Amino acid sequence: MFLDTSGLLCSLDRGDRNHDSAIEFLAIADWRLTHNLVLTELVALATARGLSRKRTLQFTNDLRDSPITDVVFVNEEIHEQAVDLLEHRLDKDWSLCDAVSFLVMREWRMRDALTTDHHFEQAGYHRLLIP
Repeated sequence: MFLDTSGLLCSLDRGDRNHDSAIEFLAIADWRLTHNLVLTELVALATARGLSRKRTLQFTNDLRDSPITDVVFVNEEIHEQAVDLLEHRLDKDWSLCDAVSFLVMREWRMRDALTTDHHFEQAGYHRLLIP
């Protein structure tokens, strides 16, 4: 299962309507994948929403340390491929983080994303959470 920013925020924010579902999906996953831009975006978004920075950073550290979670670190090649994807899909309002996610999911042959973001469905992936 791919971990996107919105899905991770749902699991972190106890007040989110998708919190329980996100926690369940995280618990049953045999293997989880994300990338460092998702974690970067999560820290910024959680801070903007007033969630505890200490708890947010502990959450991201726990993900990175989890034996069933792999974190891909974006290099220049992946970044350039993501920019190229965006340039070829000007009809979509995908973020650079989204484009990196789609590339990572394609490379690792993943279909399911812990996300509320409809952009994943636009790109042909399965969104596990409904906004």
